[in-house]
Amino acid sequence: MRSKIRDAKRLVAKVGSALVTNNGAGLDHAALADWARQIALLKARGREVALVSSGAIAAGMQRLGWSKRPHEMHKLQAAAAVGQMGLAQAYEDAFTRHGLHTAQILLTHEDLSDRKRYLNARSTITTLLKLGVIPIINENDTVVTDEIKFGDNDTLGALVANLIEADALVILTDQDGLFSADPRKDPAATLISEGQAEDVRYEKMAGGAGSGISKGGMLTKIKAAQRAARSGAHTIIAGGRIPDALLKVAQGETLGTLLYASSTPLQARKQWLADHLQVAGTFIIDEGAANAVRAGKSLLPVGIVDVQGNFERGAAVSCHLETGEAVARGLSSYSSTEARKLIKKPSSAIEATLGYVCEPEAIHRDNLVTL
Repeated sequence: MRSKIRDAKRLVAKVGSALVTNNGAGLDHAALADWARQIALLKARGREVALVSSGAIAAGMQRLGWSKRPHEMHKLQAAAAVGQMGLAQAYEDAFTRHGLHTAQILLTHEDLSDRKRYLNARSTITTLLKLGVIPIINENDTVVTDEIKFGDNDTLGALVANLIEADALVILTDQDGLFSADPRKDPAATLISEGQAEDVRYEKMAGGAGSGISKGGMLTKIKAAQRAARSGAHTIIAGGRIPDALLKVAQGETLGTLLYASSTPLQARKQWLADHLQVAGTFIIDEGAANAVRAGKSLLPVGIVDVQGNFERGAAVSCHLETGEAVARGLSSYSSTEARKLIKKPSSAIEATLGYVCEPEAIHRDNLVTL
């Protein structure tokens, strides 16, 4: 299976805050220079690499003299604004030594939840790769709020992998990979060499965040691998402090944990739907509707038993069973006010109920993706 990574033409590499800032001591310029060297070598071999880098907030904290990550949003945003300047300049300096230029891409979930902005982001990043420029991608922490944030850069790395249809996602971290148990607590824990990204057993093996600087833990990396697998991207989780880690992984060497994608990649539009981190509301549906949706059919109003949240027509909504199990996600043909009036009603009764018909379906199958 390692040959899948060796043959990958387009990769997304993600480096965490602990690596970028040497566990919060400030930007680790030697580490940045080494990743630039490795990426330059990969590029010389015909590979395309987009780099998702944490570190803006951690770098800003160091510049501001803060030893602990603050909880207040305005302080986090201030730290990001201070740190982003140094981070971008450090990467540009590192890649310039190899005759390469970088481009800073700052994203929020809101950017990717809007279809037009999603396509614009994809066009920008793929154009940069074709021009030989290295995209340096981070969450736009200076404007982000709880409602539009990705939450961690592992998730962002997976979304970028899906966005640009990368062949592989490489997550470099301060851990050597996924272990059977938390190696910090269990000395008998063993490294998982490879497995299927969708295997739910790995979620139970994952521990918490590795340091006070890091935002995510191993669990976020497992979920990132699951998300990346939706577009057919394989994921490697490996120790970023291992010499030439990125090169070794890209060459197919046995390093870290390979979580391979086994499912058929989703169509581009449905991939975008699946990547919505937040939804505007929820349709609670019955078993019959759930079975129909899983079989590739549209969701009809008659299968809806409750509508939660307030949203407009065209909003992204979740479809759940009454047990809470998530079934699907899609774009609603009706607003929440309209949908509540249509609960359990056949499509033939829509016009009589509302006085008009937008669509006979609550969510058309073309706008629906199962989870």
